[in-house]
Amino acid sequence: MKQFKINYLFLAFTFVTLFASCRKDKQDPISSPQLTAERKGLFVLCEGSFNGNNSSLTYYDYDSKILTQDQFAKVNNRGLGDTGNDIKVYGSKMYIIVNVSSTIEVVNAKTAASIKNIKMDDAGKDRQPRYIVFNKNKAFISSYDGTVAVMDTTSLTIEKYITVGRNPEQMAIANGKLYVANSGGLDFNNPDKTVSVIDLNTLTEIKKITVVVNPRGVAADQYGDVYVLSSGNYTDINASMAIIDSKTDLVKKQNDFDGGSMIIKDDFAYISTYDHVKVYNVKTETIEKEDFITDGTTITSPYGVAVDNLTGEVFITDAKNYISNGEVFCFDKDGHKKYSIATGINPNNVVFINK
Repeated sequence: MKQFKINYLFLAFTFVTLFASCRKDKQDPISSPQLTAERKGLFVLCEGSFNGNNSSLTYYDYDSKILTQDQFAKVNNRGLGDTGNDIKVYGSKMYIIVNVSSTIEVVNAKTAASIKNIKMDDAGKDRQPRYIVFNKNKAFISSYDGTVAVMDTTSLTIEKYITVGRNPEQMAIANGKLYVANSGGLDFNNPDKTVSVIDLNTLTEIKKITVVVNPRGVAADQYGDVYVLSSGNYTDINASMAIIDSKTDLVKKQNDFDGGSMIIKDDFAYISTYDHVKVYNVKTETIEKEDFITDGTTITSPYGVAVDNLTGEVFITDAKNYISNGEVFCFDKDGHKKYSIATGINPNNVVFINK
């Protein structure tokens, strides 16, 4: 982004007019409400071992400092299933996507007590759900069978399936549209290279946007841009990050960029790599920090990143060696470690619960 400079007073109006068309403004400029909620604790979804049927839900209570290694099993007297992939809180409910078991566990957000177990299949064939996002009392679930399910969050029934690309992964919402990364990741020699755009009013796919092969991570900033991380083909096509302008649905920038998990908070995207977390400034569209951690704390295998919107704390999950129990580290906004907690195998997502 170019710097805004005014060299002569009589040119001021001209410069303001020119730069008004290119600067990055917030998409919906409104006054931010006062955040008065207090945190009760946090949940960590641990995916477990692939085909190990040992996903778990670690709970840490802020007041008592008590750590429960598998809150779901404790309150429901059964396991979570095989390969917990995503977890989100929406209203009073928490939604857990269990990929290999092909289920959605809907639970009480404060206790993890089961409300409904939803089997995701098509005439007995598992759909393999991956990620979930929400918009206006609807949940959208991507599944490896090439669909996005639309679920009513009151009745917890699936109303329709929208066909997208192959093996869709993460999704993000911008300008009344849902952007879905079609990875084609199950076809190693022929990955997909598109992002499906779904109109949230008509609930139909309206176009596909071409990006670098194997797109997986998607997040939207406050300025109307959608960021897509692609893994490439692991040989002659590099990993990449595309920036899509949601007003035009055109890729305005695409650079070689290696990244795994991504979360955007205000002007900063926190992006995990194989050995650290980098910070990308979405306003200036430049790297802010090559390494978020500033106090020398070592993360063996960064697996997921989360930011607490109330406190600004940044949480990084560490999968260690991917076969034994992991750990979650809490940092302040300046990259200094505050504490860490032990988790189950392969911790990948952190969500925060209010009192």
